[in-house]
Amino acid sequence: MRSRPFLGAFVTPAALCAVALVAALLAILQYSVRMHVPGSLEPGDYTLANFVALLKPLYARVFFDTAWICLLTAFATLVAGYPVAYALVHTKRPFVKGLILIIVVTPLFLGEVVRTYSWIIVLGNTGFINSVLLMLGLIASPIQLLFTTIGVVLALVHVTLPVMVVMLAAALAHIDPAYERAAASLGASPLRAFLTVTLPLSTPGILAGVTTAFAWTFSAFATPQLIGGGRVNMVSNLVYQLGFASFNFPFAAALSVAGLVMTFALLGLIRLGTRRFENVTQH
Repeated sequence: MRSRPFLGAFVTPAALCAVALVAALLAILQYSVRMHVPGSLEPGDYTLANFVALLKPLYARVFFDTAWICLLTAFATLVAGYPVAYALVHTKRPFVKGLILIIVVTPLFLGEVVRTYSWIIVLGNTGFINSVLLMLGLIASPIQLLFTTIGVVLALVHVTLPVMVVMLAAALAHIDPAYERAAASLGASPLRAFLTVTLPLSTPGILAGVTTAFAWTFSAFATPQLIGGGRVNMVSNLVYQLGFASFNFPFAAALSVAGLVMTFALLGLIRLGTRRFENVTQH
């Protein structure tokens, strides 16, 4: 058996991070079952009232809206990212490939607040989109894009697009071009070869991209806070409002725990549904 002198040096930081993460989760769980004492930062006795209160229509609506926005963002990112990933993998010119890659990963190097404020300028009534539409005569008055679900989804797609493209490109790069040539030699058109060969074989990348985009979007805070302007609420924004505006840390902790459980549950359902889709496309 080989000796691994550096194994401890690599495992120790990961183990410490795991311990810190577990400790933080346990602290949040402990707060979630404590009573809120108005006017005090110290929690009260143990109670399940926080989780019972989550069943109120107001909070249930926020969870539904969050899941809906995450699903819209994931599938919009997939639709926007697949052609980019396909072009990135199949282009023959190194300059074009490098240019596409730079454009795709650039959002990852921008701060979330800076990126979100840029979208405020783009989506505003006098922003880029409305200015172009007015100049072309397609609309008579500006379209309300800020403080809407559509505006939040557009900004979130910009955030998740790099990860989606990278995952799709990795899946597409592992597809042997001989399969498409074989389909073409049998009389399949380029579109049919794509639908029957390339798309099914890239299913692992689609699954990874959709689930990652969904999970990433579920924890988004700055984008829905600034683009939504208080009219589009997600779980993270509600946790902030209750925890740092009302100082109701127990209820904010209960929201966090419920959001985490809901994330795993929805990801499991997505995985189950996409697995069936994978089985259908492969047969």
